[in-house]
Formats: sequence, C-alpha cells, structure tokens
Amino acid sequence: MNPNYEILFEPVKIGPVTAPNRFYQVPHASGMTEANPRVRAAFRATKAEGGWGVVTTGAVSTHPSSDDSPLPFARLWDDNDIRSHALTCDAIHQHDALAAVELWHGGAAVMNRSSRIAPYSPSGIPWAATHVGFMGQLRPRVMDQQDIRDVIGWQVAAARRARSAGFDIVYIYAGMGYLGYEFLLDDYNHRTDAYGGSVENRVRFVRELIESTKDAVGQDCGVALRISLEELRGKASDNFASQAHEVVSLLSDLPDLWDVKMDSSPTDCGASRFRPEGAHEPVIDFVRTVTDKPVVGVGRFTSPDTMVSQIKRGVLDLIGGARPSIADPFLPNKIREGREDEIRECIGCNICISSWHDGVPVRCTQNATAGEEWRRGWHPEKVSPAASNDNILIVGGGPAGLEAALIAARRGYQVTLAEKAPEFGGRLRFETSLPGLATWGRVRDYRLYALQKMGNVNLYSNSEMGVDEVLGLGHQRVAIATGARWTQALYSSLEIPKGELKGPGVYTPDDLAAGKVPRGPILVYDFDNYYLGGAIAESLAGQGMSVTYATPAGHASAWTIMTNEQPFVHQNLHKLGVDITTQALLDSFEAGLATLSNIFTGELSTLEVSSVVIVGLRLPADDLYQSLCDREAQWQGAGIESVERIGDAFAAGALVHAVHSGHAWSRGLDNPDAENYLRDIPIAEFPPGPVIN
Repeated sequence: MNPNYEILFEPVKIGPVTAPNRFYQVPHASGMTEANPRVRAAFRATKAEGGWGVVTTGAVSTHPSSDDSPLPFARLWDDNDIRSHALTCDAIHQHDALAAVELWHGGAAVMNRSSRIAPYSPSGIPWAATHVGFMGQLRPRVMDQQDIRDVIGWQVAAARRARSAGFDIVYIYAGMGYLGYEFLLDDYNHRTDAYGGSVENRVRFVRELIESTKDAVGQDCGVALRISLEELRGKASDNFASQAHEVVSLLSDLPDLWDVKMDSSPTDCGASRFRPEGAHEPVIDFVRTVTDKPVVGVGRFTSPDTMVSQIKRGVLDLIGGARPSIADPFLPNKIREGREDEIRECIGCNICISSWHDGVPVRCTQNATAGEEWRRGWHPEKVSPAASNDNILIVGGGPAGLEAALIAARRGYQVTLAEKAPEFGGRLRFETSLPGLATWGRVRDYRLYALQKMGNVNLYSNSEMGVDEVLGLGHQRVAIATGARWTQALYSSLEIPKGELKGPGVYTPDDLAAGKVPRGPILVYDFDNYYLGGAIAESLAGQGMSVTYATPAGHASAWTIMTNEQPFVHQNLHKLGVDITTQALLDSFEAGLATLSNIFTGELSTLEVSSVVIVGLRLPADDLYQSLCDREAQWQGAGIESVERIGDAFAAGALVHAVHSGHAWSRGLDNPDAENYLRDIPIAEFPPGPVIN
C-alpha cells in the first residue's frame, strides 16, 4: 500500500461500534426489496468482501404509511422482514464489516399507492413532482400530536427489529424531501405549535426521533442521522452563518454519526457530465467544525488522493461511496494492496439511478456483475477457468468487444481482438469528445489497460475483418461486436420510426463522428431521447453555430430524467442559446426549410436551416455476421464452432447493455447453462397478518 493512503484504513468509532476503516458504503437504492432477499444479501456482501468497512441498505420503510410503490423500497414491518434483512447482515458480517440500515419515513414525498394511507406531513404541503413516476393525486394529511407520536413509535419498533436482524448502525432519515426534512424546512413546515416556527422548534421532531432511537437501541447500535443541507445552507439565520449551521449546532452531539448530503437527486447524485468529483464540499464543509461526532459524505470519490485530502483537511471522517461502490466493490482492497491503478472507476453516467426509477435491481455500465452476484453467480473479481482450449476471435473493439475480450482472457482463453479503426473504443471515440462526456472514457481505458498487460491477448487496431479473414484465422469461437449505425429515419405520430429523410444537408451522429461538419443554422432532431441528441446540440452550439433542438417528447433528452441529467441539459442548452421545440415531428427538409408538425395537434411550423442532424433509430451493423452466416457451410473446415453477435451488433442499446452483453458472452463460453439464472423468492416463514403498529 502507498503509505500516503494508510489514513484511509484507520478505524473510526461510531457510538458503541467501530468501523474497521474509513470506507463507508452510504445508503443507496438497489432495487432489491424483500422480493429478492438473497440477491440483496449477495449484492451488499460483495462490497464487504471488497473492503468497505460499513455497508448500508437503501431506504427501509418503518410503516405502510411510508409506501413508495411502484418504486422499489424495503421494509421492516414484521418478523418476515427481520429474517429477510438478517440474510444481508449475516453476509456482511462474514467479511468483518458493519451493517447499517437506513430507516425511512417518506412523509409527503410518497404517494402510498399500495397502502392507500393518506401521506403524513407537517402542514399538508405536497411534493409537486414533475417526474411522472413520482406524481400522485392523494394529497397529504396534516399531522397532529398523535400522528407525531405514532411515527416516532414506528421508528423505534423498526429500530428494534433492525437490531434483531443484526444491524450495527441504525439511521434516522432527515433528507431528500422525506418526513424529517419536511419538519426542518419552512417551505414544508408552517406549523404554529412546538414543532414549527423557529429553527429550534422545527428541529424538535428530528431530535425526538434521534433520542427515542438511542433510548431503544443505542447501547448496542450506532445511531446515524442522514440529513440534507443544501436548501438549509441557503437560508439565513439570525445567529448562525445559515440555517444549516444552526440545525447542525442544535443537534451536534445527539447522533453518533452525521451522514450529510444534498436535497434533490440531481444535485446529490449529480452526473459526471455536470458535477465533478467532490462537488458536495462547498455545502457540507462546515459540519466537521460544528460537531465532534464523525461525519460521512459523498462526492463520487474514485481517487484515493482526493479521499485522503477530504480527511486531512477536516471535511470528512469517513469516505462515503454509493456509485463508486457499485462500479467497483473492491475499490478499498485495491487501494490497500497497492493496486489503485486497477480500480474500475465510476463514470457517473447514473444508469444505476435509472434502475431504481425503472423499479428493477441495479445496473452498472462499468460493473456488469452488479445485481448478478447471487442469481448468476457472477463475482466482480473472479471468473471460472476456461473449459476448453478454444481460441477466441472478437471483431470490434468497442465496449462490448473490450469487455468480452477481458473476461475471456481472464478465464484463460487465448484471445484476439480486431478493430478496424486506428483506436479502440467504438462509439466512445466520438462520444467522449462531446461536452461533459470525457469521463465515460473510463469504460474503454479500464479494459484496454488490463488487456494490454495480459500475455494471452493479441490486440490489433487498423484491422478490418472480412469473411475470408475470419475463416482463415483458425479461431474456434467468434464474436461479432461491430456495433450499430445511426439511420436517417423519421418519427411518426404513432411514436415509431418511419421512412428515411434523404438528401443533402442531412446528417447522423455517424457522420459527425466521421468528421463531417454540418453548415449552420442546424436543426438537431432527437427521438433517441437519451444523452446524445442534447450533447450534440450543445457541442455544435459551443462551436458558435446557430442550433435548434427539436423532439417529439415533452423535454430535451427526455429519458435523462431517469439519470438525474434533464435539468442540467436544459440549463446548458439555454446558456448556449439553443432554441428547444418539443412535441415536434420532423416532416420534411428541402431547399433550406424544415417543416415540423405538432405530434398531438398536427399544427405546422417551418424553420430555416442549412443542415439537419437526426438522432433517432439505431440498427445493428451486422453485415459481417450475416455474410458469415451465408457461408456457414465453410465453418467446420475453418475450425469454427460458433459465430455470435454481441453488444449493439446484436441489439442496439445504451453502453450498459453492450458491456453486459459482452460480459455474458464470455462467461457463457463452454457453459451450456449460461442463459439460466436463479429466481429469488420472498421469505415468508410467518403467515400473513395485520400490520404491526
């Protein structure tokens, strides 16, 4: 280990328990609820195995009045839930890490769609979300004194169940718009009783949650407070630098641990396109000066030098990780063993967060094994040895090809990777040149660096492969990873691609990647709806061109609401003077005039432009595969046992899908059961019954 990093492995006392080091996997959603207890246990245990000293759950509901369905959330309502969480605690403890639980009441920020209980709130103020997944039409109740006592009682009951399950640290949650936060913030709290008005009164509810939890389990468990400080830091205080300073000062000695964060998901879990490593520091930097209790915070930390700086400068005591712990569960051990150059760094794409919005177990672009530890038996650092002497040929050095080559080589196969371009990376060669996307190059760099050090890998760039070349090389297994191509397809009122727009001045992202430069003014027409259309518009506008962005959706880069990017996409396009037209179909483009129609009303409008860039339908570039299939009769003579497509050449998708596809293909070599996986089931040892209050 680099001696400069020894400080990261010092133990930290958290109330009655001690974290073995400063690496703290903070609470984060996993999409693995009581429906998937074994999947969840293996997912968290892998982080403990990788050296994280504390491993925490995501949000765990204390009562049915905190019901976030259909979004995935965990529960501690009854004995079945205790048994379910005990699996996770036991698995974490096997690796000598502490297990922490984020007890949570969502207040007015949950819609209670399943329980149909009117949401709880200090003053009946709802969270008026614009994300459809968070919208609801049941407005919250105003809590009376009995409601307050009930919520505190549910917290205590859940804390006791958590202790029974084996948790070492128990949370009170006062952040991200949930109930404790609603009492702290005067935007939500309009009360005139002892729980409203002054900051000291607004803190009372959180204070009572902490005190009651400590009375119940504090002798055995550390008690942590997770709190959002962004809005409070922006509010003036009569006697303190801000209301954030005042709140922390009033509660400074109560929790055993301060877990500090931002107020909204887009700022708390900011995508790398818009937020650098350590972006939280300007908001949370004061907490360590106000309290003597340890402080943990996040910042998408992947650099050990940055981590050490946070500790030595007195910003944090524990290095919090959510996304970095998903991308590389073994990040701490790699630092401990002097292998920090092997860290699989988070790229900040936030595809993990989209998983929660989708209501599914977590996905990761960098780590294809995330969520697959139990059901497929995939380990992020271990692979089964090769089961044959087959030589492997992979045609295409993009994300899928690089991942397939790396995993096959780690298994011990002799691997040849051929890429027709001068450099490896596939679509990343172009996309990482766009504004904010350079960090995504870690997908290429991590894999290429590892492959270049391996003796059983041959890497060939500038090597375009045809059918004759593939047949003549003498490889038994062939993977075609030749990517996908962007088309000039238009979009119909039925919300499907239709026809193609041909003619001069019409471009696709492939044209831009090839070095073609559209003449302005330019229309970027986007029905892909992910990051690329907005990034291209931003890039062209940043080069001084006049750009209009149009989409049939209701927002620019509409799907990026799933990855916390959408607000910042709009902000950046606005700063660059890009006009945004939504609900628009592109009907035609000729003689310098683009005709648009409203997708709902059909109302026509025209736009004078010299060029149109269409970011829409992608189709597999699988010509080589199809040609090989046409000559399948020659495979046996060439020694070829199989030819398969992977990544975008099989089905075009996001980077996360390409990497997973390449990983799965290599794991499946000589494994006839590779497509099968275990189906998890809930633990139900006790019969159904009424909710325990």
